[in-house]
Amino acid sequence: MSNTKALPLLEPQAPEDPEALAPCCPPLTERPFTADEAETAARMFKALGDPVRLRLFSAVASHEGGEACVCDISDVGVSQPTVSHHLKKLKEAGLLTSERRGTWVYYRVEPSVLTAMGKLLTSAPATA
Repeated sequence: MSNTKALPLLEPQAPEDPEALAPCCPPLTERPFTADEAETAARMFKALGDPVRLRLFSAVASHEGGEACVCDISDVGVSQPTVSHHLKKLKEAGLLTSERRGTWVYYRVEPSVLTAMGKLLTSAPATA
């Protein structure tokens, strides 16, 4: 059993619209992070801090249709068990979701995750 929890990268903005999502953290240039925001962002960056994980994340994100079968993305220069380990870490960080179809597992990067990551690294609008 794992004692890790998925990253809360996104939180609902309003209870009446569960589809509306906001990033976990403000843009880095908007204000200093709270301790919780820093911990959340650090988990995401830690998961992406490994070159193999970053390659796998990129392979899934850029794959046609926005999802990729593990059979299509496992050529990253490491063994299959190592690929599985890295995909598990990306899932635990909340960066990937997966679905088993027959004998294969398909991975997807939710568009809301990419949006949240982009907003985190975007400059806040300048105030007059």
